[in-house]
Amino acid sequence: MSSVQAIEIPLIKATNDSLKGYGYLIDSYEDSDIEIVTWPKQGWRKIDEGTGNEGGSTEGSFDAWWQGNTLYGQNNAVQHKSDYEVDGKYILGHSSPPGSELIKEYKHPEHIYIWHVNYHPDGGQLFFPSMKSSFISPLALPGDDVQVGDFKAFYFDGSQGLYIHPNIWHEGVFPIEEKSSFHGRQGKVHARVSIDLQKEFKKYIYFKTSF
Repeated sequence: MSSVQAIEIPLIKATNDSLKGYGYLIDSYEDSDIEIVTWPKQGWRKIDEGTGNEGGSTEGSFDAWWQGNTLYGQNNAVQHKSDYEVDGKYILGHSSPPGSELIKEYKHPEHIYIWHVNYHPDGGQLFFPSMKSSFISPLALPGDDVQVGDFKAFYFDGSQGLYIHPNIWHEGVFPIEEKSSFHGRQGKVHARVSIDLQKEFKKYIYFKTSF
């Protein structure tokens, strides 16, 4: 991995001010709505009013757990396959640099390393912890020309959830404890645009888990 550069992104306490443009904190899962984006028009003729945005939202748990120094996740709100999925599970990241020896026992992570990010153009997404437990979410503002250094890691103490707007670059939520579960809701179409940071930029992101 010597040819792949590690880029540390800043860890920032999540507040409604620091999340402006990305999303906002939520106090109640039940009372939170999802933004749905109207299907884009193909030419100069516009989409008929009231159509192209009727897919609604879907919901289910987002589970994340550490197995040694590997963080796995499973999004039960959607059913799909992807290149970075193994038996229905995402590999979200590691607590040591890519290429390091795998560790079997869980150890409280001091850093988290990730190489994959994505966004959803069809709707917003929310995560609300089922139990109070701190977590981190790396986010970047919209734009297909996003750069690795555009990301910030937002720290949540677990007392509130996270809502992100459509088109926000993200990669789920990253718990610090060994196991965590979140109530999840997002656009049902579940369009996704992804970047493999190592392949495209020869870089990966890492961030601290505490201040």
